[in-house]
Order: sequence, then structure tokens, then C-alpha cells
Amino acid sequence: MKNRVMILGSTGSIGTSALDVLAHLGSDWEVVGLAAGSNAKKLAEQANRCRPEAVALVEPGSETTFRSAIGYAPRVHIGPDALSQLVDSVDFDCAVCAVVGAAGVKATLRCVELGKRIALANKEALVVAGSILMPLARKSGATVIPVDSEHSAIFQALHAGRKEDVAKVHLTSSGGPFRTWSSEAMEEATAEDALRHPVWDMGPKITIDSATMMNKAMEIVEARWLFDLHPEQIDVILHPECIVHSLVEFRDGSMIAQLGSPDMRGPIQYALTYPQRKTSPASRVDLCAIRQLSFQRPDVERFPALRIGYDVARQGGTLGAVFNAANEAAVGLFRDGVIGFRDIARYVERVIRDHVRNDAPTLEDLLTADKWARHEVAKCTVC
Repeated sequence: MKNRVMILGSTGSIGTSALDVLAHLGSDWEVVGLAAGSNAKKLAEQANRCRPEAVALVEPGSETTFRSAIGYAPRVHIGPDALSQLVDSVDFDCAVCAVVGAAGVKATLRCVELGKRIALANKEALVVAGSILMPLARKSGATVIPVDSEHSAIFQALHAGRKEDVAKVHLTSSGGPFRTWSSEAMEEATAEDALRHPVWDMGPKITIDSATMMNKAMEIVEARWLFDLHPEQIDVILHPECIVHSLVEFRDGSMIAQLGSPDMRGPIQYALTYPQRKTSPASRVDLCAIRQLSFQRPDVERFPALRIGYDVARQGGTLGAVFNAANEAAVGLFRDGVIGFRDIARYVERVIRDHVRNDAPTLEDLLTADKWARHEVAKCTVC
């Protein structure tokens, strides 16, 4: 029997890498669904190559471009509910959930509700709705395997011991393009500066999140829900070489690390094939060619996003939705040249401070909090 795979967010960097992995894995794997936001031309190219039975395109204005470029007749879902419609219309075994931002949360939750294997790259699903997603996975029998390189590393290293013996997990971070910049220099940073990541090749949103370290703040929240940890058990360390993807420290003092090249095809394939390990198209690490592996503490004064991440992980409730939405909105304003680089964290902190937290939210409560936070960020520009 073939493994039937759906990719939500197929035109982004993770989705593109996932298709590369599936082509490498061969004929036992079948792409049955693809979904994109607005990149209709690339979605059509992918669909013509893989021939999935159904596709989804969130932006209605892109439909004409897609239909003019598609060379066969898949089922096509168009509009804001297209992702969820695709999930319900296709029989699949595994979903690669790689939609950037809160836009992918509802469809990811639906995949979990159906009890499928989830290769989870959409960290926002856990940041926004971790309190709903993980209990739902336990109820439905869904298997949630992280694709983030850091959480994939932790997932793998945790197999070295018992959950109750874990003392800490250490999330590694490259430090982004501004790791050595002063606060004063960062005040003047442009979007072009922020998009020059020293190691990883990622989409623009996550690249800017790496520059602010908001991505690491979100990974703190993600680890809290994914591995059922207390925030105090989650540590962040800078590791510019990006070879050690994260570590698990056990109470006996042993530290188990997962090493690999900075190539997302490795964790993507692991999430698809777990518990099997197959030959991967990911590049290999030559240990003898590595001059050093360095580690250092991050500067929370220069990167206040980390402080925000710990606060959100501790408090929970609707705060995750507010945090994520405020950051998405602020990043958009930064990319448009409306606010400065360091204003991103300032806006997020201001909106979180003004939010009245709901400690036991429903999905509707989370979506309402998301909408409120975006509106509050917009208000900040005229304060």
C-alpha cells in the first residue's frame, strides 16, 4: 500500500523540500493533495508534476492564473476555507502542515481530529492552540511529529531516556543575522538586513522571526505543549554553526544531542518515515571539516522576544494567539517600512500587556483573540 501524503503550504520552503523528499522516497509514496496561499503558478507546476487528486488555493484572486496553468482536472478548492475543505475531501495518511502563520491552524486541527500522522512545521498551531491540539491528538490517536529542526532533534533525543528523567531541553539558535549587532545598530536595521540569514534558507516571515528571535520564543511555547514541559525546563542557547540542532539533558547529567547539516529535508523525512530511518537526500555533516562547535547565552536585552516567549509559555490561555497575531502584524508593518526592526518586539509586548487573558479558551476564543491583537497592532501605529 502506498503512503498517501497531503502538503498544506506546498509552495513555501518546507513544502518544496517535502516534495523533494517524497520524490526521493519513491513509488511507495503518493502526493494526494497540495495547498497554497496565493502562489498559483507554482502550485500549478507542482500539481502538474505530482498529479494530486485535489488542490486548494486560499487567495480567490489567483484562481484564473491557476486554471490557465493546470494541465489536468484535479478537484480545486478556492477561498478562505479551502484548506479545511481539502483536508475533508481527500483520503490521506499523513499531512505535512507547513502553512506559515495562524492561517494554517484550523486545517491542522482538522487533520489532528481525523487521527492522522501530522508532520508539523506550522509552529503557530501549537503557539496559538497547543492547549487544544495536544489533548485532541491524544483523544483521536493522531501522531504529531515536529518538523522544526530543533523540535525534531528533541523528539529524537528523548528516545534515550524516560520522560520523567528529563531535566531540561536546550533549544539551539543560530542567533540570526544580528547576533553580533549592537542595540543601536539594530534600531537602524532594514528588512533587507533582516532577510540575510547567515545559514538557513527560509521564507521571509520566518527569516525575520529568526532575526528578532521571535521564532525561538515561539519554539519555547511549542516545546512546552509538544513535550509537556514546564517553561523552566526549556533553555535557549546560541549555536552559530547550526550543526547541533538541540539537546536533551537528563537528571543524571547526560546530554543527548542530535547533529546534522542545516538542511530541512532531514527532519521532514524523519517525520514522514518515523520510526524508520531511510537514506535521505539531505546533505551530510563532515565532522572532520568542522573547526569548532560554539555555544553562548543569548542577550535578552537585545532580543526581548525570548522574555516574551517564556511569559506566554507560563501564562497560556489566549496569550499564545495574541502573541502570534501581534508578531505577524508587526512583521508585516516592518516589511512595509512603517515601523523599525526593534519596534516589532515593542509592539508585541504592548499588545500582550493590554490583553485580558482567557485561561480556558475555545477555538473561537483563540480566533477572536487573534483578530483583536491584529487590530491593536494597527492602532499602535497611530498612537
